[in-house]
Amino acid sequence: MGRRQFLGKTAGALAGIGAVSAIAQTQAANAKAAGKADPKPPNVVLIMVDDLGYHDLSCYGHPAIKTPVLDNLAKDGIRLTSFYSGASVCTPSRMALLTGAYPVRVGWTKGVMGYMIPTSTGLSPKALTMAEVFGGKGYRTGIFGKWHLGERSPFLPQRQGFDEAYYVKSSNNQTDEIWRGDELMEKPFENRLLTEKFTREAIRFIKANKDKPFFLYLPYTAPHFPVQAHPDWKGKSAFGEYGDVVEEMDAGVGEVLATLEAEKLDRNTIVVFLSDNGPQKGQKAQAKPYRGWKWDALEGGTRVPCIIRYTGIIPGGQTSDALIAAIDLLPTLSHACGIDLDAISKGSPVIDGMNVWPTLLGRTDAPHPRNDLLYWHGAKGFHAIRAGDWKLFLKSRDADLKQPGKGPALFNLAEDVEERTDMSDQFPQRVRAMQELADKRLADINRGIIPLGE
Repeated sequence: MGRRQFLGKTAGALAGIGAVSAIAQTQAANAKAAGKADPKPPNVVLIMVDDLGYHDLSCYGHPAIKTPVLDNLAKDGIRLTSFYSGASVCTPSRMALLTGAYPVRVGWTKGVMGYMIPTSTGLSPKALTMAEVFGGKGYRTGIFGKWHLGERSPFLPQRQGFDEAYYVKSSNNQTDEIWRGDELMEKPFENRLLTEKFTREAIRFIKANKDKPFFLYLPYTAPHFPVQAHPDWKGKSAFGEYGDVVEEMDAGVGEVLATLEAEKLDRNTIVVFLSDNGPQKGQKAQAKPYRGWKWDALEGGTRVPCIIRYTGIIPGGQTSDALIAAIDLLPTLSHACGIDLDAISKGSPVIDGMNVWPTLLGRTDAPHPRNDLLYWHGAKGFHAIRAGDWKLFLKSRDADLKQPGKGPALFNLAEDVEERTDMSDQFPQRVRAMQELADKRLADINRGIIPLGE
């Protein structure tokens, strides 16, 4: 389904052409105002944080954590309220983000690198990453933060499309090493200083590449446990040490945005902010009003904050409840930057993501392309499907769901955000239709899997 819908229906394709035309006109106007002859393609800054819950930013309703930078980013761009990470744990969610594919397509079955997945394996070099897509079109690419897609040499970021890499190989509770390319830079690192270090590297990268297009991937380790506040931020938040860490991360994003503005790059840079999955149980992170945690398939496990800004192109002050997923970012950003993703991938590997660019622009002359989405339990694989406002659990009613009875469980997310009222008995035809749709999607995935590299 992915590539076919990426190419889109006729109306969607026409809307996309119009969007590209509008982008080109605005870029040309910006370039003329700046005294430049030829506008360069937009830069991309992709910021992913770790285990941040849906509720953990003030612009998403948290009453105590203050995130003024991200609040302003939302005012200047679009805030998504039905955005889903690629999975409910970090390794598959990063696979999905960087490949535009459901993580099962690139070999994931359960767990994370170092827990349920052997560290001898990694994201296959046969998979096409976002860094390879942008790097192949002349972009300078850099990652500064958490990788977690393989620890052996063939699977490291500098061999998966990144020109520059300053990173930890896995989660900050699994490693104490920072690497630059193949060189070990620190052992042990000080966990409370990681946000500052990754921010400094991102700023350096922007300044060094201000005259060429760049793709900057900034996957912060914050606020993943162990939660330890920077000395300059400890005690600053009204929400304890977790709030300190989130508020420092917000300020770090502010430093990156200030650098873009100082270098006169802010109007020609697409900025995306998201979380890799929902909150870790036992931490102070929250997914209100949704139920569930990291690892499970309830809404709280994968519905996460996402904010996108492209000044002068994406209208500011928008909030959208359209169904959008992390797998949609690769085709959407490629389109926005004038990259023909289909010509690059040539159908292999398959991309499940869809181009949602017209939706981000607030266009109403074409239907939103995504109508359904599969959910992945962190330890148990496929678990549920959403179609429109309806969500169907097809696996056993386990401890996470806490539903009595047997068989599928059906919920109306528009009326039941906590997924507590099972409506499967009232709507048996809907259950059958969603079951058939899930079977179809899974059969399509099973025809095009790239195994993990070994």
